[in-house]
Amino acid sequence: MKLMDAYGDKAWGAIRGLDRIRLRGTFRWLASERGMATFLSSAGILLKDFGNWAIKKTQQVRAACEDRARELGIPFIYLRSGAVDKEAMARKVAADNGVKSGSVCMFSVVERCLSPTVVGNRATKCLELRFRPRQGVWIYHYWDHPQLGFGHVRLQSWLPMNVNICLNGRHWLERQLGQSRIAYAKDGNCFTWIADCRAAQELMNQQLHTDWPLLLDGLVRETCPALGTVLAPMDLHSYWSAEETEWATDLMFRSCSDLERLYPSLLRHAMLISDSPSVLRFLGNRQVTTSGHPRGRFPAEVLSDHRRRYEGVRIKHWINRNSVKMYNKSGSVLRVETTINNTRDFKVFRRPGDDPACLPSWQKLRKGVSDLHRRCQVSDAANERYAAAVVDTATSSQTLQDVVSKVSRPVTSPGRRSRALHPLAPDDHLLLTFLAKGELAVNGFRNRNLRAFLFPHIHPDVLEKCRRAAASTTRKIRLLRAHGLIHKLPGTNRYVVTDAGRLLATATVAAAHATIQKLEEIAA
Repeated sequence: MKLMDAYGDKAWGAIRGLDRIRLRGTFRWLASERGMATFLSSAGILLKDFGNWAIKKTQQVRAACEDRARELGIPFIYLRSGAVDKEAMARKVAADNGVKSGSVCMFSVVERCLSPTVVGNRATKCLELRFRPRQGVWIYHYWDHPQLGFGHVRLQSWLPMNVNICLNGRHWLERQLGQSRIAYAKDGNCFTWIADCRAAQELMNQQLHTDWPLLLDGLVRETCPALGTVLAPMDLHSYWSAEETEWATDLMFRSCSDLERLYPSLLRHAMLISDSPSVLRFLGNRQVTTSGHPRGRFPAEVLSDHRRRYEGVRIKHWINRNSVKMYNKSGSVLRVETTINNTRDFKVFRRPGDDPACLPSWQKLRKGVSDLHRRCQVSDAANERYAAAVVDTATSSQTLQDVVSKVSRPVTSPGRRSRALHPLAPDDHLLLTFLAKGELAVNGFRNRNLRAFLFPHIHPDVLEKCRRAAASTTRKIRLLRAHGLIHKLPGTNRYVVTDAGRLLATATVAAAHATIQKLEEIAA
């Protein structure tokens, strides 16, 4: 692990694994207009009777949840607004009732949802089924699970009766550590010290071998045991997918002062590999303007008793709803975290359609939990690449001349000679600035990504100019590969930046931003 290699002498250790994960369960037969129509036809339900039938099913689900709350002996609370902080309210209920393990409470609240509705078609004079946004009742069931820790199930009482489950890998690990009798210190969802980090990492790795459908179906049954029989005699089973995953790498420093001393340097280099000051967030909700000046008032220091809420600066890079970010937590923890919402940007080596007759090949990553293990591998690699991009330059003892001299000579690859790079020349500097972009750590880049960066003013409709730009970009990629600054991912059209490429790119960008006065001070 790059962070441990760089700062292991100052840290208790490091752990990496799932942080927050949001899962969704759907009855796939009911998840589309066509599927819902065939279901109603199979069940013998006419469209003119759909409204009354759906209302009865919703009433059955709500009544079953209320009955379950009474069986568990927990409060069933109706909320007037969905804007309240339900987790904070649930934790207060748990504290007031002394709940340390088991079900805490259920909430019933009206929120937006996507549901089937029967509408009339004036052209055809017929009724039609359409999925439209509407207000519906959601049931929240909060629990402090003996295995998973604190989390909740969110059930849509109106058709198609989707289910959302939110878990936290750090809360899960806390329960595992307790069962293994490993001492630890925890602040929120962040561990500041673990007596045996190696054993803790093995426990986190075990989370990835979970039988997810079995676990999640069990959590839904705890909330609404009658859900499986509401649509009888049809036997429907939930398809589980991971809507959002956060994979965090935490380095636990021995003292707050060590991280406070190192973090400004890491942040400075992280900002250099960012091309927009708007990625900076202070306390998670304060932005900077496009000119780089802070919007609003910034406190000089954020502290509270026992350092339970010590927060600093977060820097974040995102692309296609996926992101990688770095921030300091709880005073002594450095966290690098990758969040994946859009899985289609990534690949998994599997049989197409899971067909045993087909040979495995690189396929698009699915949201289904069957690809969750690969999703975690991708996230871990993104964290490692981003940490390397920031740490390599911040800790490197090489001079700029040492780094630049390696690419300042022509190189000869099999059958081809490539020219030298000139890092401070306009064209080559622009190329290295692209390689320093933080979001490339998420999933690399393609020819079209580099082309859009180098030739932003060429309209896609101008075919001839696009072809010339694509050819020019291909030659530049070939040049970067010849110097070992990038390498191609097997079986894909993507490229990732190598360690040498990250070091050269960040060092060049840092040098370009340094003033002559600053360089003279360093030289002196």
